[in-house]
Amino acid sequence: MLRFLASTALHLLGNAVGLLVASLVLEGFHLQPLGFVFSVVFFTAIEVLLGPFVLKMAVTHMPALRGGIALVTTFVGLFLTTLFTGGLRIEGVTTWVLAPLIVWVSVLLAAILLPMVLFKKVLAERSEQKAARPVV
Repeated sequence: MLRFLASTALHLLGNAVGLLVASLVLEGFHLQPLGFVFSVVFFTAIEVLLGPFVLKMAVTHMPALRGGIALVTTFVGLFLTTLFTGGLRIEGVTTWVLAPLIVWVSVLLAAILLPMVLFKKVLAERSEQKAARPVV
C-alpha cells in the first residue's frame, strides 16, 4: 500500500512538472491556475488507466508503435484533458506535436530525479541497513 501511494504521488508530481515545463516552453500551451490541480489529477488518471489499453492495442494491431506507447498515451491524455477540463488549453498544430514530447521527457526526468530527492532519507537508511548486515 505504501509503494502504491508513493508511486501515485510520484506520478502526480511528475505529471505536474511535465505540464508546467510544457506551459513554460510552448506559447500555445496554456494552464489555468485554478484548473491546474484538477488537470494534473485528470491527466494522471487518464495515463494510468489508458496506458495498458494503448499498449495492448499497439502490440495487437501496430507492433512498430510499441516503443512510442508513452508518447501516444501522453498525447491521448493531453487531448482528453483539454477536452474534459478547463485547466488546460493547447493551441496550434506545432504545439500539439511538441507538447506530448516535452511533457513525456519532463515526466521521464522527474520520474528519475524525484525519487532521489523525495526519498533520499529512505534510500540512505536502506543503504546503511544493507551495509550493516553480516556477510554469511
